[in-house]
Amino acid sequence: MTSIQTGVPRVEAHAVSYRYSDGTTALHEISVQVTQGEIVAVLGRSGAGKSTLMRCLAGLAAPTSGRVLHDGVDHRTLRRGAKRRAHARVGLVFQEFQLVDRATVLSNALIGRLAYQRSLPSLLHYVRRGDREIAVDSIRRLGLEDQLRKRADALSGGQRQRVAIARALAQQPDMLLADEPVANLDPVLARGVIDDIVRLARIEGLTAVLNLHDVELARHVADRLVGLRAGKLAFDRPTGSVTTADLDLLYADTERELMGAP
Repeated sequence: MTSIQTGVPRVEAHAVSYRYSDGTTALHEISVQVTQGEIVAVLGRSGAGKSTLMRCLAGLAAPTSGRVLHDGVDHRTLRRGAKRRAHARVGLVFQEFQLVDRATVLSNALIGRLAYQRSLPSLLHYVRRGDREIAVDSIRRLGLEDQLRKRADALSGGQRQRVAIARALAQQPDMLLADEPVANLDPVLARGVIDDIVRLARIEGLTAVLNLHDVELARHVADRLVGLRAGKLAFDRPTGSVTTADLDLLYADTERELMGAP
């Protein structure tokens, strides 16, 4: 299935397949582009391959076949230093917040600046003024400036995820990839966190790819919806073009339902 795209491709997956060591094929020749400034939501049942696709787009997993390009470049072709800098341009937000619980909000946000340190010095021993200013500004934009000195494990779930977003923003990325970022939050908090991600992406002109389980939330925030079923691309269309029938097929329980059998 081919989508009509406009703008400059920020990330491209070309016939990407992924097979785990146990022989399970998680992705089957997925091709998708996300252009500069787009907000794209990835939908599908549990086990459809959404997280595997996100890991491939992020460069955390190498496709078994096919390739992923960031701004036209395959990160696998880059040398170590260039690869680290390229990865820094991709901000990642995960379902599990992956914070350093005993560290402060500020220290966690500063981790986003590590990729720009030549020798990766300990943040506890040396922090460049510019890095601190960037981290503090990222925290401020998430409404947590009054929590700078508080330990991460003293925060609520919504606050912890916002710290994770601040850490990603501190990287000054071109793109945000969020893999089920609100799965552990209640619906009200989830809506607030996603609204924050999208608001900041719009302000900064960032590309954002969100793996979401809440269809209505995805339809509320995304320019485009990508549906995966059993590791295959089910649809890739502007949000307004995705019908209820499309979604019913995407989430159908069995092959009998797909065929319309009673």
